[in-house]
Amino acid sequence: MSLVDDRKQQRTDRSDAELVAGVRQSNEEDFRLLYERYYQRVYNFSYLRLRNHADTEEAVQETFTAVFRSIDAFQGKSSLISWIYGIAKNTVNNSIRRAIAREQRVERAESEMVRNMRATYTADPEDHLTLRRCEESIRRQLESVSGWQAEIFVMRHVDNLPIDEIASRTSRSNDAVRSSLCRVKRMLVEAVESGGEVARAASLQGERA
Repeated sequence: MSLVDDRKQQRTDRSDAELVAGVRQSNEEDFRLLYERYYQRVYNFSYLRLRNHADTEEAVQETFTAVFRSIDAFQGKSSLISWIYGIAKNTVNNSIRRAIAREQRVERAESEMVRNMRATYTADPEDHLTLRRCEESIRRQLESVSGWQAEIFVMRHVDNLPIDEIASRTSRSNDAVRSSLCRVKRMLVEAVESGGEVARAASLQGERA
């Protein structure tokens, strides 16, 4: 075995306690070794709850960031991986709560859009002006969406196609399709909420006038 191989083996054979001590001293090599040692186990643990590769990868990164930042809190009363799993569990739960909250915002935004579209048919000229301001806010927010992302959004929410079929038609991965849908939905929420603020401001201005 060469000297280089011997040093690599020594680093690989470092105990969890040694890695923890190194991380506490901001040793980048020990950061990397700890990450490589437990990445796959944390990934598998998180994926069982999230069932989405993109969300799981994000949760794993958040988990290890929290591990590195709170390493001083590890007292060694349990194994290192058990402690990391505890952090991963909290991270995953937070991710699920954010996803639920995001979906609720999307549902409210979609309801607001439908209400505005229906109101257009009976609105007076002043209300039409307010609705046009909302529509303009939506248009500005969606200008940055590329053609394929818009196509995916229509396939999913207008044509009601499953993720697998959309991925096949657009030659993209399922995760890429999901990520694109999430992005467009977030933009939709921002646009509707922004438009709502404009509408309320315009309404108040009209009342004062």
